[in-house]
Amino acid sequence: MALSKHVNPDHLIQQSQDHKLRAHSSTNHHAHHPYGARYGTAPIPKFKLPSTGTEAKSAYQLIHDELTLDGNPGLNLASFVHTWMPEEADKLMMENISKNLIDQDEYPLTQDIHTRCISILADLWHAPSTHQAIGTATTGSSEAIQLGGLAMKRIWQEKRKAAGKSIHEPGPNIVMGANAQVALEKFARYFEVECRLVPISVESHYRLDAKKAMDYVDENTIGVYVILGSTYTGHYEPVKEMSDLLDEYETRTGHSVPIHVDGASGAFIAPFATPKHLWDFKIPRVVSINTSGH
Repeated sequence: MALSKHVNPDHLIQQSQDHKLRAHSSTNHHAHHPYGARYGTAPIPKFKLPSTGTEAKSAYQLIHDELTLDGNPGLNLASFVHTWMPEEADKLMMENISKNLIDQDEYPLTQDIHTRCISILADLWHAPSTHQAIGTATTGSSEAIQLGGLAMKRIWQEKRKAAGKSIHEPGPNIVMGANAQVALEKFARYFEVECRLVPISVESHYRLDAKKAMDYVDENTIGVYVILGSTYTGHYEPVKEMSDLLDEYETRTGHSVPIHVDGASGAFIAPFATPKHLWDFKIPRVVSINTSGH
């Protein structure tokens, strides 16, 4: 006879709920186990606080096991997240994880190191003034892209106001390749900027086509997003070519259009792998750069 025929599971569950589930040792030590406690027999509340508290060990084990269903970052070939760090870097992070980084009065050295890191990157990318460089750490390139785009929008608005022109009709637009990572398009959606996507092709290596991009530029263009490491193929998009074409456009029309370089996957690579490649602040039209430690 099958076990299921002579075992009453409802009765077993009721019995387990009627007793404290603990493992006892000969030395009277009580061992609590996440799957031997109430969560072994009662539903886990996922969307509200439980009526009674949960031991730290049980909470850890339950969440730990749930997260094991995620993919392994080291095997993720669909994104740029297979990151390895030396033990010392992990140690520094854990030593400082409890600091409130926004409280600069309480943690001044943390802010000082942050500022020095900005200057180091400014020097790496040939900014005109490295010690006085303006920048910030963010939660990632997705946030940094929003800040870069927002800065270009604010500059465009001030110029329009100074010229006595409307900032609402027809409104600002930003130009980028159709291969742009979704965070770039999100900027346009979040901050009410028209997103003008330039079609890509085999001839453009599935990246931004600088000449075609000029068909989308006008006096309401706040800037052009150029990607140093196309999402599709990893190709560098032509920052210098785009800048030269915008120089010609400004000479012809008087409208200055800046460039933000999305260097998420390339700005930490290009200075070392291709040091002669022109893409950074050596090009005056490049006003901001973002990068990530992918």
